[in-house]
Amino acid sequence: MTFFKNSSSMVVVLALALGGAVEAAPRRVVVASGDCKNAELSGQTKALYDKLVARPGENVLSAPDFAERLFPQPSGSFEDIKRQLEAAQGQFYEARYAKAAQAIDEVLRQVGRLPPGEARWKLYVDTQLLQAMNQRSLGKVKESDDAFRNVLRLEPTYALDPDYYTPSTRQAFDKLRRELARAKKVKLSVKSNQSPSEVFLEGRSVGQTPLVLEVPAGTYDLTVKKGEALSFPRQLQVQGQETPVLVDLAYEGAISASPFPCLASDGENETELSHAVRLGGTLGVEEVIVVKLEGASSGPKWLAATVLNVEGGQKLREGGFKTQGLDAPAESLAALVDFVTTGKGQPSLVVATPDNQPPWEQPSVEQAALTPEMTAQSGTVRPLRVVSYVTLGAGVAALAGAGYMRLSLQPEWEELTNPKNGHLTGGKLQATDARGIQLLRSVAKKQNTMVSLLIGSGAAIATGTVLFFLSPNEAPPPVSVGVMAGPDGAGATLSGTF
Repeated sequence: MTFFKNSSSMVVVLALALGGAVEAAPRRVVVASGDCKNAELSGQTKALYDKLVARPGENVLSAPDFAERLFPQPSGSFEDIKRQLEAAQGQFYEARYAKAAQAIDEVLRQVGRLPPGEARWKLYVDTQLLQAMNQRSLGKVKESDDAFRNVLRLEPTYALDPDYYTPSTRQAFDKLRRELARAKKVKLSVKSNQSPSEVFLEGRSVGQTPLVLEVPAGTYDLTVKKGEALSFPRQLQVQGQETPVLVDLAYEGAISASPFPCLASDGENETELSHAVRLGGTLGVEEVIVVKLEGASSGPKWLAATVLNVEGGQKLREGGFKTQGLDAPAESLAALVDFVTTGKGQPSLVVATPDNQPPWEQPSVEQAALTPEMTAQSGTVRPLRVVSYVTLGAGVAALAGAGYMRLSLQPEWEELTNPKNGHLTGGKLQATDARGIQLLRSVAKKQNTMVSLLIGSGAAIATGTVLFFLSPNEAPPPVSVGVMAGPDGAGATLSGTF
């Protein structure tokens, strides 16, 4: 029989024996889904994240790591980086070239993290030119030429200021310009699924998608932007005959890192889950926990969490609870965290099953009252909006018809009441006055028609307005209303794309 000489040896052996039985927690990331500007959604998602990371043994990607991987930010502001560049210039002019080289490299790293635009490009150019001059002072001509080329390849007409650069430096710069003009170019084609989108190389705008450029071979920082949607920054190797790039801005532009990792959602559940799984693959995690806050703008809401397996692209489990206010109940939040990590249900939770649609995904009372044919896939009611436009158009037409009737009866009324015509004697119409009787009947008929049109117009406009506000989530289609009026009545035409 063998005995252990000390307790520490026993602990080591036990640890080795049990190590294979202990399963490490999967690598996870928590993201909000919905309106990424909603402070309530961000706050409650962060509260769930804090509960999750407080559990022993959990392996969760932090919000700063999320931002660093997808949207790396500079360590300071634009003005801070400019001051760093000025400090590097000071070191260069003091002939401290080695120190200046280190400072310039750091400035270039920070510039690459700035938002794309003209300000970034100008700072990039100034830093590359200083890099070129400093490398020349160190005797590194090739590195100096490379820095000059980084400017000329995107702005071939750039000219050095003679007040700051010697004639020999300007000659070398112009020689590189001529060489680049003769050099073989690579066709760079950039496409986006949200065109037209603005394309930036090294922060400089070079056109809109679909874009085809001929540029010197090399490495470029590429960013694509449309409105507030911004692609992940990427370093692109442009080489060979052609380098095609397709940017999925619908996916990349839907993701933001501030104030908390979030995936913008338009209500399409399948698209949301697909983007979440892709995000997990981009980040290299095993599971994605998607947090939603569903409900009316006021009153109770549902805080729900969905666990997605990245490798299989499938939903593992989903649960939620009803909450009200900015802070979720601590007990319910802890129960939800326990459920998403272990799958164990709690009385305070509603667990989604394949057979039952969870309450946070069920339509509102107004939507439930409509037939499926009336509900568009986007969650808005297109036919209801069309009906509102048709009704409003009819109301406008009726109002125009009433106006026409008022104008058409005016001459007859004036002829009937004019004393010179002798139709009325003492305010009375003679039974033998055939013309007067004809005028009176015509005026009465038109007055009745005018009143009917005014009543109908008011009712139609009121009804159309109510229907319009019952379908507020959809942008109005391009519509034209035509009004026609004649002696026998009025009408309207409605045309457009519905």
